[in-house]
Amino acid sequence: MTEKNSKIVYWVATGLVALVYLGGGSMYLLAHDMVAEMYTGLLNYPPYLVWPLAALKIIAAVIILWRPSTFLSDFAYAAMFWHLLLAISAHIGAGDPGWIPAAVAWILLIVSFLMQNKVRAKKSPYGDILKSAA
Repeated sequence: MTEKNSKIVYWVATGLVALVYLGGGSMYLLAHDMVAEMYTGLLNYPPYLVWPLAALKIIAAVIILWRPSTFLSDFAYAAMFWHLLLAISAHIGAGDPGWIPAAVAWILLIVSFLMQNKVRAKKSPYGDILKSAA
């Protein structure tokens, strides 16, 4: 893959994941009552999770876009990875089709993580995980 194509793939994947997280965090803030009702009614989770998740979604999106340090970026990627896996399983368990966008975001997140060292000046010590596994 050329350097130009790597940049395009990385930024499209990263931008879409950030958009999902910024949009989700904003919705959690602006439509808190609706989201809290979904948490309690559909997913059977406590509504107090909505406020912290709103803040953390926005912070994670900003960190993977801005990348103030590779430690924070890798931590945000890991948190998003597990959050999306849990979101997929929660929606499947509830019989809700919301697992599909979560699965797409999860795949985009993995693509973004694996492409980061080809594009970013600050290299992650974990970004070349596929090379070390081979």
